[in-house]
Amino acid sequence: MTQLSFREETAGFAKRETLFLAWLAALVSLFSFLYYFQHGQILFYGDAVAHINIARRVFDSQTPGLLQLGTVWLPLPHLLMLPFLLSDWMWQTGIGGSIPSMIAYVFGAIGIFRLTRDVLESDARTKPAAGVGAWLAAFVYAANPNLIYLQATAMTEALYLAFFIWAVVYFFEFVLTLQKDAPERNRALFPCAGCLACAELTRYDGWLLATALGLIVALLSLQRWHDRTFRRMALKFLLVIAAAPLMWLAYNTAVYGNPLEFANGPYSAKAIEQRTAKPGYPAHPGAGNLSDAATFFLKSAELDMASGNWGRIWIVVALAGVVLATIEIRRKGVLLLLVVPLVFYTLSIAYGGVPIFLPVWWPFSWYNLRYGLQLLPLFAVSVGLIASAIPELTGRWPTRKLGMAVLALLVVLSYFSVWKAKPRCFEEAWVNSRTKLALESAVAHSIAAFPERSVYLMYLGDHVGAFQQSGVPLRQVIDEGNHRPWKRPSDAEGLWERALADPAQYVDYVIAFQGDAVDQQVARGRLTLLTEIHTKGQPAARIYAARAALNQSR
Repeated sequence: MTQLSFREETAGFAKRETLFLAWLAALVSLFSFLYYFQHGQILFYGDAVAHINIARRVFDSQTPGLLQLGTVWLPLPHLLMLPFLLSDWMWQTGIGGSIPSMIAYVFGAIGIFRLTRDVLESDARTKPAAGVGAWLAAFVYAANPNLIYLQATAMTEALYLAFFIWAVVYFFEFVLTLQKDAPERNRALFPCAGCLACAELTRYDGWLLATALGLIVALLSLQRWHDRTFRRMALKFLLVIAAAPLMWLAYNTAVYGNPLEFANGPYSAKAIEQRTAKPGYPAHPGAGNLSDAATFFLKSAELDMASGNWGRIWIVVALAGVVLATIEIRRKGVLLLLVVPLVFYTLSIAYGGVPIFLPVWWPFSWYNLRYGLQLLPLFAVSVGLIASAIPELTGRWPTRKLGMAVLALLVVLSYFSVWKAKPRCFEEAWVNSRTKLALESAVAHSIAAFPERSVYLMYLGDHVGAFQQSGVPLRQVIDEGNHRPWKRPSDAEGLWERALADPAQYVDYVIAFQGDAVDQQVARGRLTLLTEIHTKGQPAARIYAARAALNQSR
């Protein structure tokens, strides 16, 4: 009875700690969002604007429906945003895209806390330091300035990290229950499968994570082949995690006639790399070179953790965490799954056409630096593991206390250096968007002067923010998504193609950006140029009136 009461008291304390952490993370999320929103900074990332408008086009389009989800980006983030974007205000401001990221940020912080605490409590030697280690890990994760900015936007990093972390949490709990009855195992393995499926439908990183976990479960099933219940459970797990990518492959096959359209189609990273590469030069740093690719990814992770040389310390911290997990591989080996992002991005940079450009290395620019945040769970848990190892290495309490203080100081100083220099992800978004936002604002200003119910022809892939800013519903725009994509190379009966061939019959105004599909393909014979907008570093925008619009104005 006393033992039961102690367990209940311990469980109650753990729940209170988790609830307290949830409130802290929610406050950080809310106040940081309000700050960035008030300063007009949540829509700096062009990808954030694109995510919001892909979701919006599912119901707000000349041809609404799930086909508006496109192919390159996975669908779950857009589907989660969609209910919030029913509000015109949440669409225009971008708030509707931020809400799923903010919720995911809170769950990610809780997941890191729970994972670290559960791992440390599973070992009698590290159990005394489990509480401190878990709080340090949660602090490393939740206080990261770059994650704090990204979770205030419609970017997918915070969402994926939450699914990633909780998949590892549940898988660790499953490993702990291997010797128990089937119901105990099911309680952990099937939530793990659900998190993996969601991760697979959020970012392609999840496909490699699911493959790793699927192989582990398959091997365990072979080891326990005599256990029919375990085999059946393993089969269900494998079916669930295989269903998500198979569904996406089937969608691409049905809609585009190519199951790998997202990987090798005209809008894929590989295709963009081939179009932009200069003859005789590498497409980007690390292309075709695994060592360079890994180096660039690790450098981006450093820069996301600290400014200057402080970031190198975090690589050492991660290595120490990997060593500690490997030494106790039977108890802590699951934590090695946190290294999967390093493998995924090394392969993606080397062979997948995915570039990372860093301001400190050639070509000294900003692009995809945020990918380094995928190692944040590894950094966070590694700090927790190191904290738990300090009592074993130092017997005297003052020394242990000093070791914990040094770890906490490392985190504080690192993040202080980031805030002082501005979070790199924020800088990346600002540097890459300032001229684009200026162009879109100028176009939006012109649109606002036209009659309220005007219909437009425009390629939305690059500058959809112009309509978002002006508040003109996307159903008043004929765009590249208004055709049947399975008709190759074009849909002769599609609204998009017909409007390009005879814009005066379908639209009031045509907006063409130099070099885009409208600029290259629209029939200009019956169009009148109204204005031309020039912004430094951006293609010229030309706004034409169709004959119908001119007649209306007379």
